[in-house]
Amino acid sequence: MLLRPTRHLIPVLLMAVALPAPPAHAAPSTPRPASHSTRSKGGIAYRWVDEQGVVHYGDNIPPQYAQQDRAVLNRDGLEVGHLEAAKSPEQAAAEAQTKADALKQRQHDSFLVSTYTSVKDIEALRDVRLDQLQGQRAAAEQYVESLRSRLGTLQVRAVAFQPYSPNARRMPDDLAENLVRTLNEVRLQSAALAAKGEEEKTLRDQFDADIKRYRELHTIHSQ
Repeated sequence: MLLRPTRHLIPVLLMAVALPAPPAHAAPSTPRPASHSTRSKGGIAYRWVDEQGVVHYGDNIPPQYAQQDRAVLNRDGLEVGHLEAAKSPEQAAAEAQTKADALKQRQHDSFLVSTYTSVKDIEALRDVRLDQLQGQRAAAEQYVESLRSRLGTLQVRAVAFQPYSPNARRMPDDLAENLVRTLNEVRLQSAALAAKGEEEKTLRDQFDADIKRYRELHTIHSQ
């Protein structure tokens, strides 16, 4: 049968309903992943550290910390990504250069391995290229020598005219022009000849580096 509350129990029941729930214990001070209410609508939150070393969580990063390292958390509080701190223009340029250098090295390594079958192949190509440069240099030396000979002849002729002989007549225009033109050509070709010497040295250094790297790559592949 149904039990009805007696009259003296009714006030007790009403008091129990009206009593507020006991206060919850204070949250611990140690950092913890954001609760559902602090996560973004997509279930993503962030973790960052302030200047005092205190770890923070939230779905929005304060502007003053937006350029620092921060972690991306999923709805379960697990790290699923990492955003690096913003780099200065110098740091960004240095990083880009490092990546470009690494890419260039990988491409050159691939070229060495796919092009040559042995060190002797590299040495043979080196010798061919050096022979070409040495032939060009020999031709340049002969040309410079002919220019110096011509310059000497023009200078002998010029001595008979002003300003080399004060009492002589004015130097003819064609002689003066040839003298200046030949002198400039001697300087230009002498500089080109010196550049040929530097080019030969650079070529030797490049092939020496290729031979060394080729051996390193084959040592790595054979291990």
